[in-house]
Amino acid sequence: MRTCEEPRPPNGQSPIALAAGQSEYGFAEKVVEGMFIVVNSITIKIHSKAFHASFELWQLQGYSVNPNWQQSDLRLTRITDPQRGEVLTFKELTWQTLRIEADATDNGDQDPVTTPLRLITNQGRIQISLKRRTKDCNVMASKLMFLLDDLLWVLTDSQLKAMMKYAESLSEAMEKSAQQRKSLAPESVQITPPAPSAQQSWSQPFGVSPNASSIGQYFDKHDMKESSYHLLISRLDLHICDDSHTRESGTLKHGMLGGAIQLTFRRMAFDYYPFHRAGDACKHWVRYSEAMETRGQWAKKLVSEFQSKIEKL
Repeated sequence: MRTCEEPRPPNGQSPIALAAGQSEYGFAEKVVEGMFIVVNSITIKIHSKAFHASFELWQLQGYSVNPNWQQSDLRLTRITDPQRGEVLTFKELTWQTLRIEADATDNGDQDPVTTPLRLITNQGRIQISLKRRTKDCNVMASKLMFLLDDLLWVLTDSQLKAMMKYAESLSEAMEKSAQQRKSLAPESVQITPPAPSAQQSWSQPFGVSPNASSIGQYFDKHDMKESSYHLLISRLDLHICDDSHTRESGTLKHGMLGGAIQLTFRRMAFDYYPFHRAGDACKHWVRYSEAMETRGQWAKKLVSEFQSKIEKL
């Protein structure tokens, strides 16, 4: 993979649907979604103008799950609402070992002497939720949850500085991509009836005849109001060590002593909602609390004041 100076246009319709000679969500999509994928090892290399990185995964597995993130009958791993013309699907990826390594490129804007950044983690998983239109399979919203167990990370001060520079080099490309996503995001959720040939798939227990109201309620329970990305680490032990003495021609200067900082985080979570607008409700957020309601009122007030100033101008 290589970072782009300018973001590429969207992919358009699903290539699976086009190859099957159909335009709406149908049999071909369901067959591909039902596949159980096992990969012994996979390596992903990323090249940028400032650094190059590699991701190595061992014992990767990908499969469909139900809304409770459990493996079950494939017919229970998707929720189709014919009234909205939308379908929800749920996936999970697991692995045994993940190795991440990043280093500066020769022509990058990094320091001449840099320390490669390395991180090795044990088993983890990614939970993916997708909401698509049945008529063209376009993704309307997604939810990505990155879950890690106990994590030990030892960083030197030079590695920490290099990591900050790597993030800075990616910030411009990420900002351009975010602006493109926001410009293409729908203004509101449009209710589109399905095509006449669209096949209905009910995520209900066997022996129960589904109806529109029950399907709508079940869909609302697991619906993604907007796209979001989440990171949850059960426990993180972060060690930051001073290695400045190792770069002084191999000798330790008189009076210079190294130091270290140990930080322990439990149940550390990051939640990112890239399409959320100021003043909109936050009740559908993963970790919603009453404090967010107070913040929402404060945000609405600021937005109204800003709009009144714009109207005067």
